[in-house]
Amino acid sequence: MYHNIADVPDGIRVYRSLYVSPGSFSRQMALLRALGYRGVSMADAMPYLRGEREDKIAVITLDDGYVDNLTSAMHTLRGLGFTATCYAVSGYIGQYNAWDESKLGIRKPLMSVEELRAWRAGGMEVGAHSRTHARLSQCNDQQLRDEVHGCKVELEDRLGFGVTQFCYPYGDYDGRAVRATREAGYIAATTTDRGRAVPGSDLWRLPRIQVARHHVLPQVAAKVLTGYEDKRA
Repeated sequence: MYHNIADVPDGIRVYRSLYVSPGSFSRQMALLRALGYRGVSMADAMPYLRGEREDKIAVITLDDGYVDNLTSAMHTLRGLGFTATCYAVSGYIGQYNAWDESKLGIRKPLMSVEELRAWRAGGMEVGAHSRTHARLSQCNDQQLRDEVHGCKVELEDRLGFGVTQFCYPYGDYDGRAVRATREAGYIAATTTDRGRAVPGSDLWRLPRIQVARHHVLPQVAAKVLTGYEDKRA
């Protein structure tokens, strides 16, 4: 689980862990390859998560749809023959992180329609991350449908291709959110619950392993090989 592939901007005091520098990301992807893993998107991972195929894979996801995913991550991914899923917030395409800009004190550019299409044209996947990055457990039924189903419709209408993967904003979900996600037609959804997804896992409550700014390569290797999660992640 990644967010920004960029150096931490000056002045940021919160959410610094969400930044992984381009150099660190490149080394982490090379580490996956050295350990015998193939980096894949959620769509490419589905046969393995369903237990239909077996291989050493690591699913690579990036939340929110920041421009730096395209400019700083895609070249590395493509160079290794990897794919990845970037989850976009449909109501803020081409804008900025309105949901936490006031807390961070910085506006982080989000990919435009053209940039999301370029991401997909590069072999990557676009997933859904709600319409406004809302806390889904706090939504009423109509709001929940708008955030979950509305996001799928909006992304597909604007981008011109199908969107089958969902990611719960803030990792905030409950039974209602899971039902809404399934009813909207998504085939899987990721959480921020810490752990490794394995064949037989609930496809709409998939855990992930966060890679943060302060993680050095031995820590990343431990996460990949054992699912270990340190307390600061």
